[in-house]
Amino acid sequence: MGRRRENPRYLPGVRFPDGLAVGADLDAALAACDGGLLLLGTTMAGLGPVLAEVARHLDAGRPAAMLWLCKGIEPGGERLPHQVVQASGLDIPSGVLSGPSFAQEVAAGLPVALVAAARQPAVRDIAVRALHHDAARIYASEDLVGVEIGGAMKNVIAIAAGICDGLELGLNARAALITRGLAEIARLGEALGASRETFLGLAGVGDLVLTCTGDLSRNRRVGLALATGEPLDAIVANLGHVAEGVPCARAARTLGQRHGVELPITEAVVAVLDGRTDARQAVLALLSREPRAQES
Repeated sequence: MGRRRENPRYLPGVRFPDGLAVGADLDAALAACDGGLLLLGTTMAGLGPVLAEVARHLDAGRPAAMLWLCKGIEPGGERLPHQVVQASGLDIPSGVLSGPSFAQEVAAGLPVALVAAARQPAVRDIAVRALHHDAARIYASEDLVGVEIGGAMKNVIAIAAGICDGLELGLNARAALITRGLAEIARLGEALGASRETFLGLAGVGDLVLTCTGDLSRNRRVGLALATGEPLDAIVANLGHVAEGVPCARAARTLGQRHGVELPITEAVVAVLDGRTDARQAVLALLSREPRAQES
């Protein structure tokens, strides 16, 4: 990447800005952001190991703030990213950067609006000052849990939306699925202490709509392939990228069970991923559930 000035695997043809240095020396990276902002762009599974490496190299430089970009729930431990950060023991003021954002469009300089969420006002201020510019609007939030739940759960709902589209059940069905998916996300978020208003913003409905409808959505593509009966292993292998909704669905189901929260769409997605039902049966069963009050 340093030689070619691009990432040929994930963003081919997108040239790195001249001011971007590329390297594998963590000491040099931390020294460069000493007193500045550290961004961790890892998968959910990679967050813990990278945090451990950062902790080992902090003598090289101590950032004033840290943001992670991953959207998911830790499989097995069912922890949100901020809980993984807390467990790492890293003493760096931190938060999450999330919202509706396809990497290809961000790299192309197209407009994007994101949310920087942290409990410390100083972290939010640093994030806005560092990242807010003509093409990127950065909004601050103190609802760390809500922003993380929105970013994680929208991937699960997007798999269901992809199944719905793959089965050609129509736009009405997709709209119903997305709407009920938002209610499901909000239920889990509120049970974990999040504000319901967060799910009506960029990190909630904004990210959900993008991921459920956009052709660049990896999780939606997983659902489209599941609708054809393709095996999950083959789908993931052919994708070439991480689809966080696959491990997140199972972790979210466990988290919901732990907190007594009903997650019917998540349960249906897990049943399809596990091969306990086929895609058509799962989605039709969801759409034919007994009617109930809309807010429940």
